[in-house]
Amino acid sequence: MAEPSAATQSPSISSSSSGAEPSAPGGGSPGACPALGAKSCGSSCAVHDLIFWRDVKKTGFVFGTTLIMLLSLAAFSVISVVSYLILALLSVTISFRVYKSVIQAVQKSEEGHPFKAYLDVDITLSSEAFHNYVNAAMVHINRALKLIIRLFLVEDLVDSLKLAVFMWLMTYVGAVFNGITLLILAELLIFSVPIVYEKYKTQIDHYVGIARDQTKSIVEKIQAKLPGIAKKKAE
Repeated sequence: MAEPSAATQSPSISSSSSGAEPSAPGGGSPGACPALGAKSCGSSCAVHDLIFWRDVKKTGFVFGTTLIMLLSLAAFSVISVVSYLILALLSVTISFRVYKSVIQAVQKSEEGHPFKAYLDVDITLSSEAFHNYVNAAMVHINRALKLIIRLFLVEDLVDSLKLAVFMWLMTYVGAVFNGITLLILAELLIFSVPIVYEKYKTQIDHYVGIARDQTKSIVEKIQAKLPGIAKKKAE
């Protein structure tokens, strides 16, 4: 009589275990990295959590530090900013090293170097890892070179015209902003636009869809008036 009861219990166990699967990472929880599993959620998932303010303290530290550094670069030269940063870091580490040495001398303890754990960390880059990084970079470099050749040798007239219009607009942007100012604006957008889009996704998608349809109709009208493009489509 014990065997049938065990058999009747097994389906409920399997159904309960299968029902727990939708709550896995990427299943839709607000704090999870979308479309990434536990194994593939690496640096991209960390960046996602950073710009979406999942950890307010961590994001605030990164945002504040980089913003202060960019503002410093806008006011001072790169050499001065780098020198001050290195001096500040050395001041902290040297002061802490001397402080721990004095405490050890007073207490007559043998704790050793305060940064011993960090000094023992192996940070050497293996040849295999180096080649992997180089191969990954080469994929992007080759793709960029191919795109540059496409645009400058006018493989597609519309794409080349888009680049020309964009560069023409950038001349006006460059007359108003310098490179550091653009980086500051880019950082503000990176740490503000994603979280705003997450909150107002439905409304933003609606208006973006309208703008995309209008842009598509305008591009189609321009392509219809260009004889080379019209002939190419007819073929």
